[in-house]
Order: sequence, then C-alpha cells, then structure tokens
Amino acid sequence: MIMNVTSWRSALLDANASIRDAIESLDRSSLQIALVVSPELQLLGTVTDGDIRRALIKGVELTSPINGVMNQRPLVVPPKLGKTAVLQLMQANKILQLPEVNEHGQVCGLHLLEDMVAPPALENTLVIMAGGKGTRLRPLTQNCPKPMLPVGGKPMLEHIVLRAKSEGIGRVVMAINYLGEMIEEYFGDGSAWQMDISYLREQNALGTAGALSMLPDKPEAPILVCNGDVLTDIHYADFLDFHHKNQAVATMAVKQHEWRNPFGVVRTDGVDIVSFDEKPISRCHINAGIYVLSPAAMTYLQPNSACDMPGLFEKIQADSGKIIAYPMHEPWLDVGRPDDLAQARQAHTTEARL
Repeated sequence: MIMNVTSWRSALLDANASIRDAIESLDRSSLQIALVVSPELQLLGTVTDGDIRRALIKGVELTSPINGVMNQRPLVVPPKLGKTAVLQLMQANKILQLPEVNEHGQVCGLHLLEDMVAPPALENTLVIMAGGKGTRLRPLTQNCPKPMLPVGGKPMLEHIVLRAKSEGIGRVVMAINYLGEMIEEYFGDGSAWQMDISYLREQNALGTAGALSMLPDKPEAPILVCNGDVLTDIHYADFLDFHHKNQAVATMAVKQHEWRNPFGVVRTDGVDIVSFDEKPISRCHINAGIYVLSPAAMTYLQPNSACDMPGLFEKIQADSGKIIAYPMHEPWLDVGRPDDLAQARQAHTTEARL
C-alpha cells in the first residue's frame, strides 16, 4: 500500500537537519523512516530507526548533521509499480519502507510493509507488572490501581495491551497485587481483545522482577517485560531482534535523558579557574521500564522472593552473563506523577483531534 500524500509528506526532512530533528520527525510521523530531500523534493537519503539507534550507540551527538547518518543510496521504486512486485522487493531486501521516486529523482510516495501484510505472530509472552500502589498519584489511586487510570478514554493498561496486539503478541500475563481484582474483572481472559490474558497474583509485593518467579511454566523463548505505567510506541519485534542478535541474557530499553543546569558552571583546578560552561546540558541513559529476558535469566530468581529488575540485571552480570542496553527514541512516558498523567492525557487528546 502506498501512503497518501499527507502521510508520506510528514516523513520529509530538510537536508540541513540534525539527528535530533530526525528523531522528532520519526516520532511525529510514526512511519519509522525520514526522507531527506532537497527543496525540490529530490531524495538525498533516508534515515530509519536503526540508523538512529546505531548512531546513539556510537555516542554521536544529537546536534550532528543528518548527512553523516543517512543512507545516501536507498532502494527506491518508480511510480505505479505493482503491489506484488513492491512486496516481493521489500521482502527480498528485508526492508519495512520503500520510497517511490519519479524520473526526476523526486519523492512521490512511500510504501510500508506493515500496511501490506499483517504483523507476524510472535511466540513471545509479554509480562506486565501491574501490581504497584501508585502512591505518588493519590488520591486518584485510592480506589483505582494506577494502570487502570484512564488516558484517552481507556485505562493505561489497555493501551499497553493494544500496542502488544498490534505488534503480533498474542499472550499477555499481568502481575497484579494492589486492587488487582479490578484489573482481572476488566480484562478477564482477554477474549474481548482476541488475546490470551492470564494473571500472577502476588500476595506480597515482589518488585519489578520477583513476580516472574511465579510463572507456571519456564519460558522456552525470551519474554518481554514492561511496567504497567509505561506508555510507549516501542517496536517489540525490533527489540527482540536486537536482543537475539547480541546474544544477551537480559536487555534493558533505555531512553536518553537531558538535563540543563540552570546555572553557569565554573570548572577549577584548586583555586585556579580553568573554564566556564554556561548552563551546560548533561545527558544520560535512563531505565525505560521495558525488558527482554532470555529463559536463562529466570534461574536467577528465587520463588516468591522480592527482586527489582536492576537487581536481576546485577545478578546476571555478576555471573558473567551478558546484559545490554537497547537505545530507544520512540515516544515514551513513565506515568508516575500527576504531571505525567496530565501529559499523557493531553497527548491523547491532541491525537484524537488530529
């Protein structure tokens, strides 16, 4: 299927753009590709999620120009090429997006593989940690579990379930504790969503990893784990593929966080002033609350013992197991405070208007 004019134009990116501009474009269009063009719409190159991720891994600055990251010789097709031929070309080259370019080298369309074929069914289970009390959101969570707080007319937890379904995940396990009966009553066995939903009922709070010890069957494939208050457009298939290719025991999705010092920083050597930094920006990666765990990771958990996910990663690392970070740039929000909830609701209100 070729995108309509409005959709593919939302992926256009100026040749003078930075990597930060490309990330904003990818987030805005949700097409997983940016088309770098001249003022005459001639295609100069493409930038995908993978290109950005590789740049982030290498430590490339977000202010760097996009021409150092983009693919300058992307595969393209002429207008009116048949759907069968386009699909075969995309599958043979294992690409998700294919620009359509006319005889003058100008972009005139964009083919998306996800619009041509249904997402492949994933054998992996998604475990959602939904047992927290949400104390920072009281009084809203006095009589409602935090994951069930409404955002855009649906509980946050339903947004997570629907996202998983759209990515080909058919089995979800919810770890519940505080007011867990409300979650179980709402979702039941998942049949209303054409999914298989079951529950791990914690008698005591077991942390962000401990409930995994209650899984009735040892997983044969890597499992996905996410917190029940995280709203994101992460692509689970890409996440799993990254984990597999790096042969990791555990993979943590991380998000780059920037913080601007509100003051000018004076760097000294003893009493001597060495340099000045006017309101410098500090950057770091933060835990996004989304993980992939190989079956081997389950052996580091004790039955019914509390364990948080960072602690599990440390145990694996201490035993020489490979733990890695997956740099993500997709939209992400940890709804832990009233301001976060207001931001999530505002974002969904804006989307509804569009």
